[in-house]
Parts: sequence; structure tokens; C-alpha cells
Amino acid sequence: MLQRYFLLSQNGTNLRTEIVAGISSFLATMYIIVVNPAILSQSGMPFDGVLTATVLLSFFCSVMMGLYARNPLLVAPGMGLNAFFTFSVVKGMGVAWQTALGAVFWAGIIFLLLSFFNIRTHIVRAIPKPLRYAISSGIGLFITLIGLTNAKFIVSNPATLVSIGNLKDPILLTFLLGLAITAILVIKRVTGGIVIGIILTTLAAIPIGRWWGDASTINFGQKILVQWSGFLAPPNFNLLFQLDLAGSLSLSLWPVIFAFAFTDLFDSLSTFVGVAEAANLYDTNGDPRNIKQSLLTDAVATTLAGLIGTSPGTAYIESAVGIEQGGRTGLTAVVAGILFLPFMFLSPLLSMIPSIATAPALVLVGAFMMKPVAKINWSQLDEAIPSLLALVLIPFSYSITQGIIFGFLSWTILKIALGRWRDVSMALWFINLFALLSLIKGH
Repeated sequence: MLQRYFLLSQNGTNLRTEIVAGISSFLATMYIIVVNPAILSQSGMPFDGVLTATVLLSFFCSVMMGLYARNPLLVAPGMGLNAFFTFSVVKGMGVAWQTALGAVFWAGIIFLLLSFFNIRTHIVRAIPKPLRYAISSGIGLFITLIGLTNAKFIVSNPATLVSIGNLKDPILLTFLLGLAITAILVIKRVTGGIVIGIILTTLAAIPIGRWWGDASTINFGQKILVQWSGFLAPPNFNLLFQLDLAGSLSLSLWPVIFAFAFTDLFDSLSTFVGVAEAANLYDTNGDPRNIKQSLLTDAVATTLAGLIGTSPGTAYIESAVGIEQGGRTGLTAVVAGILFLPFMFLSPLLSMIPSIATAPALVLVGAFMMKPVAKINWSQLDEAIPSLLALVLIPFSYSITQGIIFGFLSWTILKIALGRWRDVSMALWFINLFALLSLIKGH
């Protein structure tokens, strides 16, 4: 039955290979079970509630990707999108997390419509490739900055705005040790290297507050950093259907909905294209295999995320780990998706993991996301300048939205000044209108 449905032999694989590939992809991606709640809980959402939502989304949508789209791609809450949710929307704009979840839901509805009616092709063509590369890399820098600030490696400084923290601080020293270990594991391509790094950094942090140092500055006033709070607990479903649908439709949040929808769209498309290239998963037209079904699954993940209480879901580039192990069909995604479920009951154990243990993962994820910056033609200044603005304003302004807005607007202004009107599509004009409305509304 599995052979017939997933066409294992036609894809040059077998049951054992697909299972091993699914386990490998899960180990490469499971860090999101801890990292996503660690980020979203800073918006005021309960850690265990976000963990439950993260597991549910990852399970359901990974299995859907396997059974419906029949691709070996895992789906989970997206890195960058969770940072945007917490630091740009909730903390930066002062939006209640319930309202932000509503914005996630409406972004998913937009994504669904774009995918169903195939409008995504026109949208993607409207966004210049250099800006796509710059935005992706800028989000990577943003995630890295969040990791460095969580570990107090980067701290505020009245004289220089920011500076390096106290290198004698046990918290910072433990983070640097964890970063070095995790980086070595990743470079050596150890399966689950990021997860192993999180575990080892947590163990290294146990002495903080017990035998040396004081964690009260980063641990809600608690001196001890790592505290045992149990092993198992029932899942917390309190975030289900807590979204504010009406409030999220206010005019001031339209740019937020836009940013969620299109950042997710670019992220998923780049993942599908990258994985298809790595594994030669193309259809007869030369497009990534089952691209429409994959995008619909991704859109469902975003819509579902708003309903169950997490940031938008997206396909994970870490799925390439399983593909390197020989995974070629949707069975890989089904196996990986099922492996998420048991962790829904481990919230007390996973809540022990401190922010300095997930910080190395954030720094390294930022490194992974910097790859597209090499594709920008930096010698062509009318494209390099808008790309630079998008790249640096995302981390410097602590806002993905601002980086996107000024990247689009500066691209348009420079192209018009040079008489290159045709480089600005009608869809981009429409996007620019939303960008201007956002700036006017926000200031």
C-alpha cells in the first residue's frame, strides 16, 4: 500500500530509507519545539501553550505535506516569522498577541487564495530577486541579533548604542561554549547537531546560580538558571482559538498581514526551489514537484497557526538533511511529522532549557539564512543600495516590516530616477502603496 501510494520504487527509494530520512529530518528540525516557545513566550503567551501549538502544527502540516503534496518536506513554525511576531508586532507595535494571531490567520487566508488561484506567480515576479535575497538575509541577521542579545553577548550602551557584554559573566561564557560546540557539530554535519548543542549548553548552565554566577538578570529574577520542574504534563490547549479576528483587520495592521503573507510566501518558495534543486525533485515542466499542493499545504499551516496559537508555519530547509539520507517521497515527511507528537507531553522538561541554550541555535540559523546575499550583484548600485537598506534595516530597526518597506520604496525611486520604469511592475506599485500607507499610519 505504501509502495503504491508514495511510488517508492519509481522514486528510487524504499521503506527503510524513507523512515531513516524522516528521522534525520526530524532531528534536524526538532529544535523548533523549544526555540519557538522560547521566542513567542516573550510576547506574553504561555510557554507550554506555545509548545503544544508548535507540536500540533508541525505534526498535522508535515503529515499533510507528505500525504497530500507527497513531498519529503517538514512544516513547522518559521524562524524569522516568530521573531517578527514577537519583536516587531507585539513588542514593537504594542499589538496584543491575540490580535497578532488574528493577523496570522488572515495572512493564511490570503496565502490560500494566492495559491489556489495561482496568483502567486504574478506576486513573485513583482518582487525583484535582489530584494528577495536581501530580505531573507536580513531576517537571518535579525535572528542572529536576537540570539546574541538573549545571551547578553550584545548589550545596550548609552555611549555607543550597543556593545559586547561582560566577558567574565558565567552566563556569557556558557553561551560562548555552547556556540562553539554547536557550530562544530553543525560543521561536521552531525545529525541533530543543533539539538545536541542545546542539550549540552543546558547541562553546562546547571552550575549558574548554584555554584557560580547569578541568572536573575535574564531569568525573571530567579538566581538559578536551570531548574527541574518535572518530566511529563498534560498538553496546554489554552491558546486554541484565542485569536482576535475583528481587531486584526484594523487598517494599521494591514501591513502586518501583508508582511506575514508575503514573507511566508517567499520563504516557502525559496525552500521548495532549493530542495528541488538539491534532490532533483522537478516535474515534467521543470517546476518543483507538486508545487501547487506544497504551497497550499504551506498556506494551511499559516491559517492553522493563527487558530491554534503560534506564528506562521512554513516548509523547512532542514528537510534537506533527510533528503541527503535518501528521502524522496512524502513518506519522509509523514514519519517526521509523527515524531513530533510525543513532545506535546514534555513541556516541564523542555521548559528547563534556558535562553542561552537556544541562543547558539538562533545564531547558526542566521548563518544558514545568509546564503542568498552572495547572489546580489553589489556592483550594480541601483539594485545594491535598496538591497543594502533591506538587509541592514531589518536588524538595525528591529523590524522586518521596516526593512521590507524601505527596500521596496528605495528600489522604486532609484529605478524611476534612472528612467527604468519597466523594472517596476504594477504589482510592485500596489505593494509600494501599502508601504506608504504603513509609514503614514505608523508615524
